[in-house]
Amino acid sequence: MAARVRKAAQTRPRERPVAVSKTSSAVSPKSGANGAVTSKEAAAPSKDVQLLMYRRMALIRRFEERAGQSYGQGKIAGFCHLYIGQEAVGVGAALACAATDYTIDGYREHGHALARGADPKRVMAELYGRKPGYAKGKGGSMHIFDVEHRFMGGYGIVGGQIPLATGFGWASRYKRDGTATVCFFGDAAINQGAYHESLNMASLWKLPVVYVVENNLYGMGTPIAVSNAITDFSKRSGDYGIPGEAVDGMDALAMYDATQRALARAKRGEGPTLLEARCYRFRGHSMADPQTYRTKEEVEDYRTHKDPLNIMKGHLAKLGVGDAELEKIQSEVNAEVDEALKFSDQAAEPEGQDLYEDVLGH
Repeated sequence: MAARVRKAAQTRPRERPVAVSKTSSAVSPKSGANGAVTSKEAAAPSKDVQLLMYRRMALIRRFEERAGQSYGQGKIAGFCHLYIGQEAVGVGAALACAATDYTIDGYREHGHALARGADPKRVMAELYGRKPGYAKGKGGSMHIFDVEHRFMGGYGIVGGQIPLATGFGWASRYKRDGTATVCFFGDAAINQGAYHESLNMASLWKLPVVYVVENNLYGMGTPIAVSNAITDFSKRSGDYGIPGEAVDGMDALAMYDATQRALARAKRGEGPTLLEARCYRFRGHSMADPQTYRTKEEVEDYRTHKDPLNIMKGHLAKLGVGDAELEKIQSEVNAEVDEALKFSDQAAEPEGQDLYEDVLGH
């Protein structure tokens, strides 16, 4: 069984290669008059990069739909927070990163890991609690960690990844290796003390970190207007002298553009940026969420008019990409997810002695 699992893990179909810098962002824009970056300085992604955006967004959508079905069948235990509806945030930001940059996230991180290029079989295996998973089946849904793609983990404590990202930024500055960190967190995390302490230090030391708050309008089931005195989160960085920018989080190109400019600013030594990605999740906070705090009409309105995959299709249509090519990508993605499910169904569970490995103690 173990040999079969290892062999299957090595046979993932390869994505179409695109030109991505290994050590820095693709452009090196200059600052605007007030120190903030300007949209004119960023480069639009190539057609190949935009096709890759669509592929990864379609992969996340299909992966999470099937993960939700598996959860209902009892194949995934514990908590499971789906990313459906917010795919453009993770994909647009991830593809703006150089391969050597770091990303880090909270517990809705399956999508972010896939956006960075993680293997769907290993992500699904981790959700299933199986040994080939990224945490050897011992972490589950909230603990995907992919060193190869510099995805430095999902974390189950709200806002817990923010000071860790600040630490990665400090390490980049100390080593002067030209890397930066993109940190994703939800709108509820912006009220945590760790957020404020981290931004204060990051600004003081001009650390190369891009903080991305994914504002999907609800902290679990609480509307942001009920829990926040200031609901324009792009302004929640001003007290620390950090530029803030609101971005259409349903549009992958807008996220790519804003993240690329913020990364370039960070790598010039000008410090962190806060990006507020205004987005919407189509599913509940978690699989146990009855969604009584919002109407079906509201959800349907976003699905109809702001679906990030449809917006990406619109961008690709302007480049001459037709339905046939997109349907081919969707078919390949469906097969890839089917393979991930089969792989996870057949993979071995951790054994008893595995509980004593990878444990730090005194």
